[in-house]
Amino acid sequence: QVQLVESGGGSVQAGGSLRLSCTISGYTYSNYCLGWLRQAPGKEREGVASIDGDGKTQYAESVKGRFTISRDSAKNTLYLQINDLKPEDTGIYICGKGFQYCSGADGPYNYWGQGTQVTVSS
Repeated sequence: QVQLVESGGGSVQAGGSLRLSCTISGYTYSNYCLGWLRQAPGKEREGVASIDGDGKTQYAESVKGRFTISRDSAKNTLYLQINDLKPEDTGIYICGKGFQYCSGADGPYNYWGQGTQVTVSS
């Protein structure tokens, strides 16, 4: 079965940086979508970044210029480099995997991990 496990979250001051990792196991397809979503307290889950099988990346407008998504296929690992963190970035960050090319930062995704907490203080 497909499993995704996130790591790298933590508590940081505004302006700081974090790098999140997501290890992926299970069967994969060449034309896949990998990405990150987040859910802030009291808000709906939103897609923040995605990368498809051809390496095309897409980002939510709110994170462009600060977040960078990448993958290491040999290690079955997805990354999210987050720079210049803002308090509004606080939330649970979840990695997702889909079996189609990404249509946007929100996937589509078929599987998700449990998430890793990111807390940004002002």
